[in-house]
Amino acid sequence: MESLVKRVIVAESETANEKEKVRIGLEEIRRKTIQVESMSVKVEEMEKFAVGTNGMLNDMRQRVEDMVLETTRQRQRAAENEQELSRVKNDFESLRTYVSTLVSVRETLLSSEKQFETMEKLFDRLVARTNQLETEKAQKEAEVHKVMEENVRLRAMVDKKDAQLQAMSEQCKFMALNRPN
Repeated sequence: MESLVKRVIVAESETANEKEKVRIGLEEIRRKTIQVESMSVKVEEMEKFAVGTNGMLNDMRQRVEDMVLETTRQRQRAAENEQELSRVKNDFESLRTYVSTLVSVRETLLSSEKQFETMEKLFDRLVARTNQLETEKAQKEAEVHKVMEENVRLRAMVDKKDAQLQAMSEQCKFMALNRPN
């Protein structure tokens, strides 16, 4: 009986130690943006601790990796959208400069009716292109905003999955402690 009590005390001590390790691990994950590596390490530690729950841990790891891949894809899309937005802004500035140049040329060529009509057509096309680019810019900004919202949603999902992972870890510990030998 004393032996069982000692084993229970040792197990509770080990459980307290393991809980502290998990808490420290979670703080480390929140400070760093490399969630994949941290979660993989935790999964590997849990596999060593609970060999009997291997299938469940593998399933959890796959879900986490899928979420991380999706987050990575979302970040990549956001970066691509930001690059496209930058390109559109540069094009817009180039067009603005070009329009300014055309206006100067137009004012210089007002003496000729034919030249005036040609310049007016060019100006109209530039205005249309500028409007098109402004529309595209607004669309790209909306896409970037949408991707950012999606990233926030995915981060919330990762936090939720992290909480599930911690709960499963506690459950595994409990199962391991209650399992004979």
